[in-house]
Amino acid sequence: MRKLATDNALVLFSGGQDSSIALAWALSRYKHVETIGFNYGQRHAVELGARQAVKRALCDAFPEWAAKLGEDTLVDAAGLRDLGETAMTHETEIAYADDGLPNTFVPGRNLVFLSLAGGLAYRRNLGVLVAGMCETDFSGYPDCRETTLAAQLEALRLGMDANFDLETPLMHIDKAESWRLAARLGGDKLVQLINEHSHTCYKGVRGDRHEWGYGCGECPACELRARGWAEYAAAP
Repeated sequence: MRKLATDNALVLFSGGQDSSIALAWALSRYKHVETIGFNYGQRHAVELGARQAVKRALCDAFPEWAAKLGEDTLVDAAGLRDLGETAMTHETEIAYADDGLPNTFVPGRNLVFLSLAGGLAYRRNLGVLVAGMCETDFSGYPDCRETTLAAQLEALRLGMDANFDLETPLMHIDKAESWRLAARLGGDKLVQLINEHSHTCYKGVRGDRHEWGYGCGECPACELRARGWAEYAAAP
């Protein structure tokens, strides 16, 4: 088995609230941290710009983390868009299917992302994958569940014969508690930084500023973020 460095981490970083907090969490723990993002034709491609804004702000606000932050890789995963229409990849109204899943679900997305991240981590000697998936406050996506991710991690270990670990620090906490985690990691400075620069809105709306950040205020992602922020603001 190939022994990858367990003090080096690769963060799956979209530019959203959850992955931004996951990045801060990784920077607080590992000696060397790199990031990977994916352009899959998402409607909210504004988050690709948010990735760079969050990273710049983190480096400016936390020089000790900046010293640990290494290369960023953006991968073209547009094939996910070509597989079929979803409200995340096409100009389609957000709705719920008969199985209860919103049509923002992109089948296989996180499994593909983890596979691509594993391939990069293998080449760059990054033994820990860090991701912001959560099964507490989420839209029911089956590829965000801990059992799914554990199975995919085992597949990566077997398929590359390498000692990958996967850390999902937000897996069992809700959005309010994720803001509290950010506060524990970097105080109000980090909370406000992520509030201002990260992007979550599925519709890609960046013009409207709310107490909880930017977004349309109507899509499932905005509703989750707004509710979590309100709960956090009421009891930090």
